[in-house]
This record gives sequence, C-alpha cells and structure tokens, in this order.
Amino acid sequence: MTAEELATAAGAPPALSPPLLALWWDARGDWAAAHAAAQAGKDAESAWVHAYLHRKEGDLANAGYWYRRAGRTPPTLSLAAEWRAIAAALLA
Repeated sequence: MTAEELATAAGAPPALSPPLLALWWDARGDWAAAHAAAQAGKDAESAWVHAYLHRKEGDLANAGYWYRRAGRTPPTLSLAAEWRAIAAALLA
C-alpha cells in the first residue's frame, strides 16, 4: 500500500496499526477519530502521528511534547507534506 492509497481508501484497510489508522481518519477530516487512534498506540510511531495531529490543531506546545516522545524534531514541512512523509515511512 502507498500513502496515496491510504489517503484515498474508501474504508479503513484491514489490520492497520493505530498510527496508520489515525492517518486514515485524518485524511477523512475526522480529527477526533484520528486523535483517538493515535492515543491507542503506545509506540514512537503513534507519538509521531499524535504530534502531527496536535501541530495540525495548532497546539504547538503539545505537538512539541509528542515530537520529543517520538524522538523527532518538529518539521518545517507543510502539514500535507508531513502527512505524506509519515505515511510513507510507516508503510515502508
């Protein structure tokens, strides 16, 4: 599966990890469902998506906390580019 396929899948593909499910929900514009899915994961990938979601929300302090938990530096990419980068990395 590619990031584009994840973004355009009509239904959630089976057996998605919590961070990929969060990205799938985010691609549908459902921030609350995306956030719940990201919170369900307890790994660095989930923290990365959690950070992205709080950055998208505009809560940069909270996003910074989650980027640190993920072991990542807050990006300077656009939100769309960050979504694609996270999706591509998690699908690789």
